[in-house]
Amino acid sequence: MYHNKSINQTLLELSARPSGLSEGEVLSRANTKRKEKPPKRKSLGFKLIEQFTDFMIIILLAASFISIFIGIFENHVDEIVDGCIILAIVLMNAIFGVVQERKAEKSMEALGKLSQPECVVLRGSEKKKIKTADLVIGDVVLLEAGSIVPADLRLIESVRLKIDESSLTGESKEVNKNCEMLCDASAPLGERKNMAYKGTVVCFGRGNGVVCALGEDSEFGKIASAISESKKELSPLQKSIKDLGKILTYLILAIAVVTFVIEVCITPNSILDAFLTAVAISVAAIPESMPAVITIIMSMGVARLAKKKAIVKHLPSVETLGACSVICSDKTGTITQNKMTVMAAYDNYKLQEKRIKLLQDNPLLLASQLCNDASFQSRGFVGDPTEVALAELGKNLGCNKETLEKAYKRINEIPFDSGRKMMSVLVENAGKKTMFVKGGCDNIIAKCSHILIFGQVKLLDENDKIEIKHQIENMAEKALRVIGFACKDVKTMGDFEEDGLVFLGIMGLIDPPRKEIKDAVKKCKRSGMKPVMITGDYSKTALAIARQIGIAKDESEVMTGQQLENYTDQQLSSIIQNYSVFARVSPSDKVRIVQAFKNKGNVVAMTGDGVNDAPSLKRANIGIGMGKSGTDVAKEVADIIVTDDNFATIVIAVEEGRKIYQNIQKTVKFLFSANFAELMSLFVVTLIYPQFVFLYPVQILFTNLITDSLPAIALGVEQPEEDLMMRPPRNVKKGLFSDGNGIAIVILGTLQTILVVMSYIIGLSFSAEIATTMAFYTLNINQMFYLASMRTKLPFYKSKPYKNKWFLIAVAFCFGLVALFALTPLQSILKLVSLSAGQWLVVLGLSASMLVLGEMYKLIEKLFTKKRSK
Repeated sequence: MYHNKSINQTLLELSARPSGLSEGEVLSRANTKRKEKPPKRKSLGFKLIEQFTDFMIIILLAASFISIFIGIFENHVDEIVDGCIILAIVLMNAIFGVVQERKAEKSMEALGKLSQPECVVLRGSEKKKIKTADLVIGDVVLLEAGSIVPADLRLIESVRLKIDESSLTGESKEVNKNCEMLCDASAPLGERKNMAYKGTVVCFGRGNGVVCALGEDSEFGKIASAISESKKELSPLQKSIKDLGKILTYLILAIAVVTFVIEVCITPNSILDAFLTAVAISVAAIPESMPAVITIIMSMGVARLAKKKAIVKHLPSVETLGACSVICSDKTGTITQNKMTVMAAYDNYKLQEKRIKLLQDNPLLLASQLCNDASFQSRGFVGDPTEVALAELGKNLGCNKETLEKAYKRINEIPFDSGRKMMSVLVENAGKKTMFVKGGCDNIIAKCSHILIFGQVKLLDENDKIEIKHQIENMAEKALRVIGFACKDVKTMGDFEEDGLVFLGIMGLIDPPRKEIKDAVKKCKRSGMKPVMITGDYSKTALAIARQIGIAKDESEVMTGQQLENYTDQQLSSIIQNYSVFARVSPSDKVRIVQAFKNKGNVVAMTGDGVNDAPSLKRANIGIGMGKSGTDVAKEVADIIVTDDNFATIVIAVEEGRKIYQNIQKTVKFLFSANFAELMSLFVVTLIYPQFVFLYPVQILFTNLITDSLPAIALGVEQPEEDLMMRPPRNVKKGLFSDGNGIAIVILGTLQTILVVMSYIIGLSFSAEIATTMAFYTLNINQMFYLASMRTKLPFYKSKPYKNKWFLIAVAFCFGLVALFALTPLQSILKLVSLSAGQWLVVLGLSASMLVLGEMYKLIEKLFTKKRSK
């Protein structure tokens, strides 16, 4: 407990300093730091056992054990072999299920490491951004508005610091912090004004604190450890697949019951064989592995996105990404480079451009340096890009910021916030107190009563305001970001208020668009998405940038925050599609803009970096936090974090989202049509030839093992279609079976069924055993030819199959297994017999014809699609 100890006592006990620990101290403390317990994870053995908890698998296991028992009891070797083979295949399926689950887990763990929270610390007097997990006791952490406190801290500096502790204490009111206060040892958490606790949020002001408790030892950690168990939820897509699976289960069970009755009543099979066949049908046809397969495809997509600098925090966001129709983006740092340079300065009725010359005692220059939190370190100035640009200007004009700050000691400040759009500091020099203010020009002018002209203070009249406004518009038309400066002499601390200010001048900063942004905007529009720029800058600055990159053409596409206030929510929704640029907007305006686009049926992605952007990020379908400039709060509520703060990366992420959904749709199409073919061919043959065995249970399960494994992964990594980003966004109301996908499953599944049944009928002209063998090989091989066709909408000869190694592995695996059973005595295990060359020609010919039929179907589908579009 450090809330009842002074700052010096705390630093002494923790062997810490206000300037931070040295790297050597950090290393020694890291070695002795108590490691946080990793979240509980199921063991591989437990996961394997879980694979056998499915009702149909339990029945299948019971039936196989009965088969073995009867075989032993009646001395029937065939029954024992059948039971053992079924057990082996079920075990192989279970192992594959565990591998699938573990692969998905590893991907999500890697993702978790990528999206670990960060914080800013002082180490050896220098600011450093580190992973929160790398903090040690005694580290000095810097806090500002939007920070999530990374550990329990004893505050050693606080400037108008307010923290929301509702997550810890339940109190919704922000707490004013005071580092100098000493609290009673028994004071409750909510009354410890000199402490900042892990997990709480800085709402206003800034401060520093020394780490006194980490992880489970923190107040938040003590609570979290008691509620650490969390249940994993399926994504909406996985839920819909699971629900569909339940419906199919009832249908398949009905078919299995009919098959069982036919086999028992008509065929010479035993009740056990009939029962095993019925259960095998159920296991093979029910797509129980589909949710796991979808998770793997999503996880692989998420890993690819991470390499492209987009970290997905929530798996369902991957589904939503592909349907995005509007991207609302901040201008600064996302569309522009966030590398600012002062290009113009206006004071004393004089405008200077490019080559700016200001004397070192010029009040405008002093304001730009003193009302500025940028600090000089070994690698140059660090801090907010606007403040860094102002500091660089001062340096170029021979002004040493560090020396200036020693001469003008800062004794108070009012930090910047997006509501006021201003920052104020109170400095003291030679006993004289002066307040300097910088911020949005409109806000500054509204607080000014006088203007400084050549050292003389005079009343700020209408002519002055007209002239200043003219200069602001002149700079804005050149795409400059315009900042105003003011000052005021302060005699008492009560005078430290943002009113009655003296206007000093304005500065214009250039922040050029990113080089890749123009192509990204073109790609965005070509794919049916609407790019929208949202900024706090002037409308003319915003329009100048928007014209350069192709977001907007003229003023008719620009709406200001002031204009937005004149519309009701309903009116705004009716006109929102006409606008592409929103300027001078507040955080609350952003929420209204997002909601208006959503009201028009759009799927909206919204970027944000500030503490006040959290509501709009939450309101959007996809909240996108900024990795570099984003506050902890913005990153926390975001679904995706863009690590390079780049609009082009967002477009790439949307493209990847479309690709992931497309590949999931292909996987569903393949698995359902393959299962449909297995089920219908077995059912049809059983109805036509009830006196013969079409496929044995072990053969059905073996086919299922081939179909549900590698082909699904192969489709999950398939390259996107060439026209992927030339189509409009998909309608989120449409499911996986829309746009002809459901029809394709039935038709292509039926075609496979016909081929398998034909193979069986031809085989019957030789013998029942040959018929079963031919049907078995045709069923397995034709699915590989079907896979080759449905990988892409392109004709097979243009599809470049060699580019997908998983496809080649899947095909090689299938043909390798077929060859293994066809050419070795192992064929007897699956109750297969040897085929003649002529019989093999029939099997291969019928199987290969699936490629031709698949290509014909694609051609017909393409023609119908063209007709519908006309």
